Amino acid sequence: MLAPPNSPVNLNKLLFNHFVWLAIAFLLSLNSCINSVNDTGDYSKQFKPVFDTVNLYDGERSQPERGLEYLDSAYSTIKKPFVSDKFRFYAFHFLYNLKALHDPKKAMPYADTMQAVAAESVTADQHIALAAEADFATGDAYSDMVKYDQAYRYFYKGYSIGKNAIDDAILAEYTYRMGMIMFKQGHFKEAANYFKISHKQSYAYTDDFRAFYQRQELLDNIGESYKNSGDIDSSKHYLDKALAYINENSTRFAERANLLEVARAVVFGNQGDLALLTHDYNLANELLKKSIAINLKPGYDNRDAELTEIKLARLYSITDKTNDLFELLKSLRTQLDTIKNDDVETNWNGLMSSYYLQKKDYQNSLFYLKNYSALKDSAIKRTSSLKRTDVNQQQASFDKENQIEDLKGHNKLQLIYICLAVLFSVMAVIIIFLVFRNLKRSKRDIVAIKKLNDQIKQQKSELENTLEEVNQGSREKDRILRAVAHDLRNPLGGIASLSAAMVEDAQDEEQTDLINLIKETSYNSLELINEILEAANTANVTFNKEWVEINSLISNSVDLLRFKAAEKDQDIMLSLLDTPTELLINREKIWRVISNLISNAIKFSPKGAVIYVIVNQKNPGVEICVKDYGIGIPDKLQQQVFNMFTEAKRPGTDGEKSFGLGLSICRQIIEKHSGRIWLKSDINNGSSFYVYLPAQAS
Repeated sequence: MLAPPNSPVNLNKLLFNHFVWLAIAFLLSLNSCINSVNDTGDYSKQFKPVFDTVNLYDGERSQPERGLEYLDSAYSTIKKPFVSDKFRFYAFHFLYNLKALHDPKKAMPYADTMQAVAAESVTADQHIALAAEADFATGDAYSDMVKYDQAYRYFYKGYSIGKNAIDDAILAEYTYRMGMIMFKQGHFKEAANYFKISHKQSYAYTDDFRAFYQRQELLDNIGESYKNSGDIDSSKHYLDKALAYINENSTRFAERANLLEVARAVVFGNQGDLALLTHDYNLANELLKKSIAINLKPGYDNRDAELTEIKLARLYSITDKTNDLFELLKSLRTQLDTIKNDDVETNWNGLMSSYYLQKKDYQNSLFYLKNYSALKDSAIKRTSSLKRTDVNQQQASFDKENQIEDLKGHNKLQLIYICLAVLFSVMAVIIIFLVFRNLKRSKRDIVAIKKLNDQIKQQKSELENTLEEVNQGSREKDRILRAVAHDLRNPLGGIASLSAAMVEDAQDEEQTDLINLIKETSYNSLELINEILEAANTANVTFNKEWVEINSLISNSVDLLRFKAAEKDQDIMLSLLDTPTELLINREKIWRVISNLISNAIKFSPKGAVIYVIVNQKNPGVEICVKDYGIGIPDKLQQQVFNMFTEAKRPGTDGEKSFGLGLSICRQIIEKHSGRIWLKSDINNGSSFYVYLPAQAS
């Protein structure tokens, strides 16, 4: 352990350590020289022909098994293999098990051995190249095992080691892989950055059809990533760029015309989806149909065509083209019976449920809704482990690990500095003088700080006492409120029950009306009491939270309230996240918030109105919007609607009762989830209520 700065140092001990350090350095240098004679970091003369022959078996001859047999036989004859020889021997075994046998578990031990051999490197450049390749190999094995968090860890580690030393043609493959993991994680902006880096690095490839095809795919991926992150302008720019790049090279690769058409069709489908998001329905219809017409051909990308047909079906649903929607879904059903596609199957059932709901055929709608929910839950289970893994957090951890390694190197330099400090011992006298002088000043400062601390402690104590009195008063108020509400509930319940029984025995119409008035007043009072108890309990109870898939929660809430909306001939349009997202929330309470906002939209909207429920990704969380075109809220009342017992309460469009407590309870629930709730409204033009929930509430 190094002596701390300014501590007394034994001169003899320092000199001894200095000479030991010089001796060790000499031995290490001698060993490095010996190694450099035998191993230059390249392959040995015996291994070079073995390397070429194995590559020939793997490439032109397509006989990887024969190549591996030859490798084992030839390698055993090399008496003193170089580090590069050993590394490439295990690398060939790794690739054979991963690519030829598709057995990543069996390939993993070879990747581990590659890591160990890389540590034996004789030069810094060789260590960088071999260590990075070993990390990439380990990442590939984990990726094939669908362990994306571990895969990303090794991809990122290898990229960090080799980004300034390895050829861009190799790095491009792994920035692409990291981009794909980020995309599956839902980190779309980070995915776009990796795809852009990979696109730039891909110009190191041999300029052939493969390089061209990967570049156009990367441009399309960048556009898709920006679309999912909500950056519409950037998405449009890159999708247009992808299409232009394909058209610029169409003459050059005319013999691959079918693949060029497939690439165009994919871009058309993504452009159509972008037009759908921006409500340019005519353009969306044109582009989606163009994509489907290409990729639905035999031998083309039929799976992409099915995904694009789902987008077109959504367009028909939004624009109320129910006949076109039904015909498209019938055609798609025939395709799915031949070409299976789990994502399309799930969305097909959801759209069929929506179609029958529009037709008010609730039995068929419920049947397809159950199918949709079952398939959706299955898909969520498949991706839940991936979604819970925060790759961004891992990246921060990897950067810290690199910083720690840098600090270790820095500590080695500190040892040298201590040795040099012996030559400047005169400066120690000056340092000691400064320490004593600062010590005297510090003592005076400590006295002053102590006085200030005493004052702060006294003020803190007074504030704590005042706060406790306020909290005690609040708790007493809540206790009285709950007691009064609880004591009133039983007699009011009795009045409601008796009045309901008395209606049957009423003698004339006037008496019946009076008893009904008593019954209705009693039930309204009971509902008010329940709201009061709910508000009091919400303010004081700690919520139990769990990971909940937000698309599923909101879908269930909307599906239950569609029937209530149908009573006023209203329709609810739902727009969910493109990828499932889990939040750490209390399922029951957030369900109540969403249901309350939708119920209010139904209550204050006229008959035949449309209500929109929109879910958007707002990193690091989710924003939910419930929009209606009802009676709206005047400006002077907008600041009051979230207050308890607000004066802003008004009856619904059909005379529905309002107590002014629902939005107050909603705000308490959202604030307990570290979120926000707010509104935008215009009188007679409707209201939009927004809820923001962080991914993991504190």
